[in-house]
Amino acid sequence: MSGEIVFDRVSKRYEGRSGDALHELSLEIPGGAFCVLVGPSGGGKTTALKMVNRLIDFDAGDIRIDGRSVRDLSPVELRRGIGYVIQQVGLFPHMTIGENVGTVPRLLGWDKRRIRQRCEELIELVGLEQGDLRRYPAQLSGGQRQRVGLARALAADPPVLLMDEPFGALDPITRFRLQTELRRLHREVAKTVVFVTHDIDEAISMGDRIAILRQGGVLAQYDTPDAILAHPADDFVAQFIGEDRALRRLALKTLGDVKLEPGSDGERGSRVPPETTLRNAVSLMIETGTPQVIVVDGERELGVFKLEDAGGLL
Repeated sequence: MSGEIVFDRVSKRYEGRSGDALHELSLEIPGGAFCVLVGPSGGGKTTALKMVNRLIDFDAGDIRIDGRSVRDLSPVELRRGIGYVIQQVGLFPHMTIGENVGTVPRLLGWDKRRIRQRCEELIELVGLEQGDLRRYPAQLSGGQRQRVGLARALAADPPVLLMDEPFGALDPITRFRLQTELRRLHREVAKTVVFVTHDIDEAISMGDRIAILRQGGVLAQYDTPDAILAHPADDFVAQFIGEDRALRRLALKTLGDVKLEPGSDGERGSRVPPETTLRNAVSLMIETGTPQVIVVDGERELGVFKLEDAGGLL
């Protein structure tokens, strides 16, 4: 399975409410893409997410995974093929971490040896230690529990991973670390990820596709982060992503992505690795009062990036 997800004019209205929670949502998420649903409260982000695994049923339209309607599968069968991560994790407190991670493989009838090997592989993949498999959720920090929740969602190797504001309750440092870890994991495991957040900066840094929803569950714009920042569809999108669109676009590229100028002896400037974003490089130049940074890989100088070059990359 490639994990392609198609929303085809999907609508939902909750009883007792005058308007739609989601109105004729149509978008295609390619297999292996990282799609972020973002928007204000009342935009239908979580409603759309939960419709993919039928935690919420839709009233009209259809949702297809690899060409097959989610309504053609029983909810149990559907959910066993989709990983699901929420903000409060929901680990079973009376089970060890290993038992938590192995929950779905056990339901699928995997043998004990295969489950143990998968748990050991995943606990390392999410940055925890093998000894953590014998611990209980109460013995872990919030960030560690969130990593376990991610491992559990990946346990049966599903083609689709749904994530509903998974890092919203974490402190900024832990949140940044887990965002970085998730981006790395996505490159390695190539799942289709649908990720809900209300934070536009998180959406821009995490997604390769962003769907911005406005009040009433109406799709305002669906595109790459760079295209949305460069060409907002309307005033609502422009206001939602903020006035510092140029700086946010610079955060999408690293110094390793751009052509560097040759350096010369005695040149002044902070020494930074190629993984540094252009936004952080510009910030550092302004902070230090130097017109350039020297890009280095260990002790080897790769070249120079100058402040005057930043504008030409927008």
